[in-house]
Amino acid sequence: MQRPLHHPPAPSDYTPPNGDTPGYIIGSHGKVVGFGRAGFHVAAIPSRVAREAIAKHHYSHRVVNNSYVHMGVYYRENFAGVLQLGYALNPARADKVVEGTVQGDYLELNRMWLADVCPRNSESQALSYTFKYLRRACPSVAWVQSFADERCGRLGVVYQAANFQYVGSHRTDFLFLDGEYYHPMLLTAHKKSGERGRILREGIDRAIRLSFRQFRYVYFLKQPWKKRLRLAVQPYPKPSEAA
Repeated sequence: MQRPLHHPPAPSDYTPPNGDTPGYIIGSHGKVVGFGRAGFHVAAIPSRVAREAIAKHHYSHRVVNNSYVHMGVYYRENFAGVLQLGYALNPARADKVVEGTVQGDYLELNRMWLADVCPRNSESQALSYTFKYLRRACPSVAWVQSFADERCGRLGVVYQAANFQYVGSHRTDFLFLDGEYYHPMLLTAHKKSGERGRILREGIDRAIRLSFRQFRYVYFLKQPWKKRLRLAVQPYPKPSEAA
């Protein structure tokens, strides 16, 4: 089956970088598969490998099926992290963030996990290398967005260090049931919600409704697109302000 034009090339075998100057990594199929330097690089990996790592190591322990860019992070030749990017939960609203955006113009960073063994600032470096890879592998992509979740005590410090622009927050409802958080959407998405939807529907009388802020961050791969941003850029949120 032919890959959509806005998807990156398939992962392939490659020779890890051995120089101190960061650069593009070309796979055995002759296409770009990553970016980095000796001791630290990112490279495209199969979706199965990325999903297994996220399910095991990410604080949510859940994958996002919308992801179609799967990047492995390698530290001193060890597999030590994953970044997954793809469609937003509501792709049609992308134009409300950046004017004129259509499918293929943007990505949402759905999941990111790096092992504790990675040195300080590895998250921002992994993001920087991934963005350089995207410029070559997905040339139609103009911007990337991600969210920091107040529910998990996260204000987006990693995105701040990586020079994302903060464009405000919104509240999202969750349902808490027997140690797990559920999105209310699972109550109506019967065909797609699976086991989690069934558990929530059966226990809805005991579920506790909560509301948390999600902090939105945007990073522009194509600088001219900055003028299309519909949301006001705001000062980064700090712990004292978000309490």
